[in-house]
Amino acid sequence: MSERTPPTRTPAFEARLRKRYASERRFKLLGLGAILFSVGVLAILLVNMASNGIGGFQRTELAVPIDLAQSGIAADPLAMAQPGAIQSLEAQGLPEVVAMSAEQALGPKGAEELNASAWREVAEALVDDPSLATRSETFWLPATRGLAAAHVGGGSPELQSVAQELAASGKIERNFDGGFLTRSDATDPQAVGIWGALKGSMLTMIVTLLLAFPIGVMTALYLEEYAPRNRWTDAIELSINNLAAVPSIIFGLLGLAVFLFLFPSLRSAPIIGGMTLALMTMPVIVISGRNAIKAVPPSIRDGALAIGASPIQVVFHHVLPLALPGILTGTIIGMARALGETAPLLMIGMRAFVATPPDGFTSPATVLPMQIFLWSDEIDRGFVERTSAAIIVLLLFLLAMNGLAIYLRNKFEKTW
Repeated sequence: MSERTPPTRTPAFEARLRKRYASERRFKLLGLGAILFSVGVLAILLVNMASNGIGGFQRTELAVPIDLAQSGIAADPLAMAQPGAIQSLEAQGLPEVVAMSAEQALGPKGAEELNASAWREVAEALVDDPSLATRSETFWLPATRGLAAAHVGGGSPELQSVAQELAASGKIERNFDGGFLTRSDATDPQAVGIWGALKGSMLTMIVTLLLAFPIGVMTALYLEEYAPRNRWTDAIELSINNLAAVPSIIFGLLGLAVFLFLFPSLRSAPIIGGMTLALMTMPVIVISGRNAIKAVPPSIRDGALAIGASPIQVVFHHVLPLALPGILTGTIIGMARALGETAPLLMIGMRAFVATPPDGFTSPATVLPMQIFLWSDEIDRGFVERTSAAIIVLLLFLLAMNGLAIYLRNKFEKTW
């Protein structure tokens, strides 16, 4: 048997081969360039947010030594454990004691620039540790917004002079503000916090997940496993696909027209926000769920039926567990979109000024994106830094939520 001779590599063949290799190299370079461009833009965003946000986690504070032992303030441990402890300290004259100590330590001009709510931080410290009432302690208390701006080079020349004098004596500093993560909204950037909006986001996302996930999964299972193929099913599928592309503000109008009409007393409550965002998230979960269920091999169904499993057992014991990782992927995308939405929540009143964290699902609340939107509209430089810090908190919350979802997806992932 004769050996097959290789084809002759003509000049035309060589030219086509070189052209093909060149196009492959260009494609690789374009792909690499797209990746590098995306990474570069992401790096610029993160660096910009980090550089602006670091200042948002700090505040300007004044050092005020207070001799609580000589002040006559009584801080009995049992009394400090009662709900009205701060009001009791106020009635005993704690604001006046703090103001007098500030004047002695900072001088008249410096004492005028002590934040009006500074005494509350002393009161909270006494509630946490009543033994402070028996000794002298130096408290770092918030300055006014004017002195805070002057400390970083802004404000009036007079306040800049006061800030320089206090800085020379070591009585003014920019320190890490742990209370930013535990306080709620305020009109003063020195006193604002993110906890109220963060808790509102958590409650809203819980309602969204509890409504959108089970309804979306059950809808996907019905349409893929049980629904007959007719024009009604086609209309439902078309409607769900269209809903996934509807602008989010339309869902806000729907929540305003339906949910607030039925529950007018729950305006700006997390339960209304969660129901509105669930309407927006559900189509994404249905579409991804159907694709994940469709990807399960038919042999899984046939094998389960062959060994005597009922149709319900086939779906819930075999098909759904194998499709769950794909369903969770769609849920991650939908919840991430819902977490960053502001337009639907604007329509149902969740842009209200909320000075206390919500107590539950029916309490007035706001959410992180809305809080960022409100702060970004302020002209005070302090709010600009607080806005960047809030964006960092939002990104961390999103990463934590996605990390949990990815962990659950990997845990339930199976191979066949």
